[in-house]
Amino acid sequence: MHGSRISALGHYQPARVLTNEDLAGMVDTSDEWIRSRVGIHSRRIAGPDEPVDELAGHAAAKALASAGLTPADVDMVVVATSTAIDRSPNTAARVAARLGIPGPAALDLNVVCAGFTHALATADHAVRAGSSSRALVIGADKMSEVADWTDRTTCVLVGDGAGAAVVEACAPGEEAGIGPVLWGSVPEMGDAVRIEGTPPRFAQEGQSVYRWATTRLPAIARQACERSGLDPADLAAVVLHQANLRIIEPLAAKIGAVNAVVARDVVESGNTSAASIPLAFSKLVERGEITTGDPVLLFGFGGNLSYAGQVVRCP
Repeated sequence: MHGSRISALGHYQPARVLTNEDLAGMVDTSDEWIRSRVGIHSRRIAGPDEPVDELAGHAAAKALASAGLTPADVDMVVVATSTAIDRSPNTAARVAARLGIPGPAALDLNVVCAGFTHALATADHAVRAGSSSRALVIGADKMSEVADWTDRTTCVLVGDGAGAAVVEACAPGEEAGIGPVLWGSVPEMGDAVRIEGTPPRFAQEGQSVYRWATTRLPAIARQACERSGLDPADLAAVVLHQANLRIIEPLAAKIGAVNAVVARDVVESGNTSAASIPLAFSKLVERGEITTGDPVLLFGFGGNLSYAGQVVRCP
């Protein structure tokens, strides 16, 4: 059994930018109200002809190109999403078809905002077990399609996008680049974040989520570091689920990652659910804010009140 590593990243966002000023013309809100409560100033919104698998496919194609690989090099596709409309074919199968990946294992995971870190762990385990040699792991969500655009407490949060990682086996003797996952949930509080109904709509108990994220999760995130044998002070970056700047900043501070770059992509992208971690991570790498080999904590949390985190090495 060999460990795995992330060899490349890619991300994609739709062209349309929806600003706070735009939202102020749609619901009773303002730029000042949104910035003071969630820290967001803009988000990207996909069009009606841009399904989730298209967003995912663009991000995955960029990750493959960055790794210098072809679709034929991939034997597994894992997509984290909670906003795909169709149940079958699943999003992973449609991404594989878009890219021309021949015969991969293709599965979707719905763990909402913690989806990408769950999907990354799933791919890591598959590689370690020898059932995959190279996987595409994608987080993609079209939150605009499940938003209630009359509810100013939730519609100001959401955005659309996708992020992808290429995960492959380490060479014999090479140190694993994806650390052990720490994951779990609080099912009895699962109704605090919901996408339900017909048509499905996103809703949440904002104060309950805020208290849980800022009081319960710091210790869990530190345990994820401990599983990798790393002190939080040695982290080069922390990439949390981009839920809300008022959650990200206190949570990052309580983890104790005093020397780390903290991803704040929520400011320009909004909450993109399962896409938020790979989207933010890919941007940090693209901008050169972290370098190859740097230890990075990825930590997802949210829907179902689920969480999952692991320390990875920057590709």
